[in-house]
Amino acid sequence: MTPPLSNRARLMPASPIRKLMPLADEARRRGVHIYHLNIGQPDLETPAPMRERLAQYRERVYAYTPSVGTPEFLQTLQEYYRGLGLRLGLDELMATTGGSEAIQFALFACANEGDDALVVEPFYTNYRSFATMAGIGLVPLTSRAEDGFHLPPREAWEGALTPRTRLVLLCNPNNPTGTVYSRDEVEMVGAFCRDHGLFLVSDEVYREFVYDGREAHSALSLSGCEELVVVVDSLSKRYSACGIRLGSLATRNRELYQACVRMAQGRLSAPGLAQVVATAATSLGPEYTRGVVTEYQRRRDVLFEGLSGIPGVFLRKPEGAFYFVARLPVRDAEDFARFMLTDFQQDAATVMVAPAQGFYASPGLGANEVRIAYVLKEDDLRAAVALLAAGLDAYRKARDLAPLPGAPAVDEGVDFHVPAEG
Repeated sequence: MTPPLSNRARLMPASPIRKLMPLADEARRRGVHIYHLNIGQPDLETPAPMRERLAQYRERVYAYTPSVGTPEFLQTLQEYYRGLGLRLGLDELMATTGGSEAIQFALFACANEGDDALVVEPFYTNYRSFATMAGIGLVPLTSRAEDGFHLPPREAWEGALTPRTRLVLLCNPNNPTGTVYSRDEVEMVGAFCRDHGLFLVSDEVYREFVYDGREAHSALSLSGCEELVVVVDSLSKRYSACGIRLGSLATRNRELYQACVRMAQGRLSAPGLAQVVATAATSLGPEYTRGVVTEYQRRRDVLFEGLSGIPGVFLRKPEGAFYFVARLPVRDAEDFARFMLTDFQQDAATVMVAPAQGFYASPGLGANEVRIAYVLKEDDLRAAVALLAAGLDAYRKARDLAPLPGAPAVDEGVDFHVPAEG
């Protein structure tokens, strides 16, 4: 008799970002070009100094590295945070296998199985996976598109508390909404955590990606919260280096840090070659960051202008990161995303988006929303907008939904592919 799987295994959700990839693979086999707006994989080159550092690596044995990270990488992190006006000791910083492991370490250290974490929804969908692994419940506070997905008021936070609440999980700048929380908002969350004795796990992976003169405020700068704050970070997006799988954890809480050290020892070490690559980041001046931010702000503007012109689409201009959540004139955004991969193409091309329902914990929310990443070149984004406009019109026709006023006609280049049964 086959034994049953664990509750953890049965409850583990599929990623709304990746679960439609088999449909995308099949579309590619049919010769369809796909504009990937579903995943935050930048198309910018990893900086040359980082690539060159790996090419210059001459060690003949790729050995384990210290569990908390190599001294060289930790010094790189320390220098980086010092540039932000944040002073951290080397023994308050840790290398992790991507930002994902940093979040897992933080959850495992801050809460027990059966405890709760407050999270603002929509949220980075993998938080649900990490919470499931840790046996932690996610208690959502809903933010609204009409408010630019800014934080709910303090009263909502008080009302969301449960007897088992142990931490707040915050992402700023936010994935998936692109919202950048103001200093007042961050301080409100810090005061809430301080008043209730809660940990604040702050995901600051997109810290540099802020637009229109805004500034991202780190939880590490909050006065009186030194023992409460854990910051998780990653090199993936900052340096367009997702594949090196290198992140970091920072905390001034000695006991929590030591707990994470023991977890790090249990998994031996973060990727050693990645840490070699990362040390070259110190040679990048502020002009590198300015150039990247300028590029993404242009992409944001192109996509926001294009999507705002599609009848029935609602979105607010994102303030940071390189994502936003858009409301579509459909009832089921996942069905639409599937349709775009299985039944629609125009000039042998289509678009892949991430259904947003998986970015919410509250049942029913996000059913008509998608997360879109603007990680493609401007011309590709313009082409993707045209495909989305035509695809929405084709979808509404295919699903017998009333046409929207001002919707473009489906041109002769549109192909409705009817998949084989099964």
